[in-house]
Amino acid sequence: MAKYLGRAVQAGQERPPQVALRRVAETLGNAHRWRTEPVRVLVDEAMRRFGDHRTAADGWFAPRLHATLRMTRAEAADGRLWNFIAMVVAPDYVAWRHRGSDTEGAPGAATAARFCGPHYTQAFSRLWWVAELFRDGPDYRPVGTACRVQDVLQTTMRLDVIDHRPTAQAILKVLERQLASGVSRPGDQVNALSAAVNAAGSTLVYDVLAPDRPADTDALQDWIDEAEGAAEVPWDRLPEGPGDGGVSLASVDALVPIFEQLLIEAPLRDRSAGKKNVPAPRVPAGVSLSKPSDTR
Repeated sequence: MAKYLGRAVQAGQERPPQVALRRVAETLGNAHRWRTEPVRVLVDEAMRRFGDHRTAADGWFAPRLHATLRMTRAEAADGRLWNFIAMVVAPDYVAWRHRGSDTEGAPGAATAARFCGPHYTQAFSRLWWVAELFRDGPDYRPVGTACRVQDVLQTTMRLDVIDHRPTAQAILKVLERQLASGVSRPGDQVNALSAAVNAAGSTLVYDVLAPDRPADTDALQDWIDEAEGAAEVPWDRLPEGPGDGGVSLASVDALVPIFEQLLIEAPLRDRSAGKKNVPAPRVPAGVSLSKPSDTR
């Protein structure tokens, strides 16, 4: 689909060639959950609600997109779905949400990767995945925290360790405390913490320090199946996600002090030099870096 992208499309001045795109598109089936009309409704409401406050739309849109497009992670990994939504269903949203500014400060154009890019960059995929990775079972409230700082979507979501749910929730707990303290440039804090957690994760075995509960795959499938008769997601309160199990609070609490110490010792970006210096983080006292034998 990328061949149909041009400057006018990326700037929102033209729509991609709809006939040509629909001709090459592949159907995902006739199930109710693949209908695109509810997504279009969310798009219109997000643009109406947030006007020029475009980044604020993410926290509202992400959980509602996730609860509307009910699917497994394997299904969500298929980029063709997201490309179709961005190019056919709502190219105007992509241009609105991700347009930059030209050299004179006038509205510019969204990059091609916002239409057809990796999951942490593509306009709709990034929202579905931030909701999937940071929800606490059926509770979408942590997703709002994740979306408050754009660096979570741009940096933290790229990390392999974020698949470990207690790690994801512990990062958010540290971020919440930073935001509550009024820290300046919270994005720098997120980037430093993410780099430190990822680097330490090569030796600190997070799933041993903070075990995660197995997800209830039957409950997830039930939630997906219920999409056939589900009402549209509410606009003024959070929807309810799949009841596949919440994250262990004890596991999150075990990681938070470790991550706080990693952040203290992690260097922040030197903006004056335009560089980021990220040496290997030191490990908090009392935490062993040797990998325990697997006795599970």
